Amino acid sequence: MGEDLTLDSTVNVAWKNQYRRVASHKIMNGRTTQGETTPLLGPSPVVHPSHERGPVWRFFLDTKNTPGTDSPNPLTKWPARVWNVTKVTLLSSWINLLLVFVPLGIIAGNQEWGATWVFTLNFFAIIPLAAVLSFATEEIANRLGDTLGGLVNATFGNAVELIVSVVALRAGEIEVVQASMLGSILSNLLLVLGMCFLLGGIFNMRDANGLGTEQEFASGTAQTTCSLMTLSAASMIIPAALYNILDTAQDDEKKNSILILSRGTAVILLLLYCLYLYFALYTHKQLFEPEAQNNTSLDEDEEEHVPILGPWSAGMVLVAVTLIISVCADHMVASIDDLVATGKISKSFIGLILIPIVGNAAEHVTACVVAVKNKMDLAMGVAIGSSIQIALLVTPALVMLGWAIGEDMTLHFETFQTIAFALSVMVVTYTVQDGKSNYLEGAMLLGLYVIIAIAFWARPV
Repeated sequence: MGEDLTLDSTVNVAWKNQYRRVASHKIMNGRTTQGETTPLLGPSPVVHPSHERGPVWRFFLDTKNTPGTDSPNPLTKWPARVWNVTKVTLLSSWINLLLVFVPLGIIAGNQEWGATWVFTLNFFAIIPLAAVLSFATEEIANRLGDTLGGLVNATFGNAVELIVSVVALRAGEIEVVQASMLGSILSNLLLVLGMCFLLGGIFNMRDANGLGTEQEFASGTAQTTCSLMTLSAASMIIPAALYNILDTAQDDEKKNSILILSRGTAVILLLLYCLYLYFALYTHKQLFEPEAQNNTSLDEDEEEHVPILGPWSAGMVLVAVTLIISVCADHMVASIDDLVATGKISKSFIGLILIPIVGNAAEHVTACVVAVKNKMDLAMGVAIGSSIQIALLVTPALVMLGWAIGEDMTLHFETFQTIAFALSVMVVTYTVQDGKSNYLEGAMLLGLYVIIAIAFWARPV
């Protein structure tokens, strides 16, 4: 599916508020007067004079008002408000142009067009749906304050990966689930962080005197999260080591030992994630606030983001999009076996490289925009914060879910996957520990990601 930040990926909604103001793609210039609050729509930050635009533009493109929303006739008012919510959601991001793939993907799955067509169409369908899901989550979290908003973002920040993984887990595709979890972490740590360092370093290469400079971020936050990532790497290495030690044991005994270790480790990781939330939201939340870290403020012309959708409408969008994603994910997962049978691609490559792109493409782009604007604390929140959620929340939760539904999901990953993850965590830790970044470090992280991708592509199916 991360990120936007977006920020679905951090545990502090203050980051997300700054992130929206920096990206500022929803903030419009001009007069700012408060609009009417309705059960479906929140207060509008900008009201466009209706006489300056034609009725066709107001009906299809005006995200602040739709003719008929204030009508006393319920038969006119409620359809107009529903259309307004739909219009605002569809126009929330340019990536929603890809929504045309949603009906095509569903039709392809129902009509059994072929594994390649079904997988490809549903792959592109889930990308804009993830962006809409992120938009609805942002609208809800912005109304709940720092604490509850942070919890909402922590819950829905990686919703697409979770939905796809649950569908795959129910289908018994344990290898795909494990690869997608690992791939989500690697894409955030290497691809997203590398792109942020690279683009941010290029666009902010020199200071006022023409000398080479580096971007700065809070090293304390990075070190805390990297310590947690090292812990998650250990939670993968230990089951692999135990499996090799039990090499002479019977298969059933080895399987039972790995299951006991994985489920016990999953419980510990979930408890540590809850402790991390308490640490970040209450006792040491100043460490995760960019204002406290660099003592800088946003530009005066950057305004506070005001939610466009009301809580009920955002909730309905959230539920509807989640259901549609589950349908598309079901078709995509069902086509994996037939796609792998063609001998052109492996399950590990699908889970490690392709599925993470689905869930995080939209917020990855915006994270790079933030880095270009020299807001590296926010970019770090997308990359490392989302990785923490996957490693300490989503993956252990899937282990417990597999236990509940009778699927033997474990933390015993393939040896090559475990080594790749451990090396990636080590490289990222060395890169961010000084609290500075440049384009060379970004190129290094991207290079490592490409090397890992090539390795999984080259391995036999």
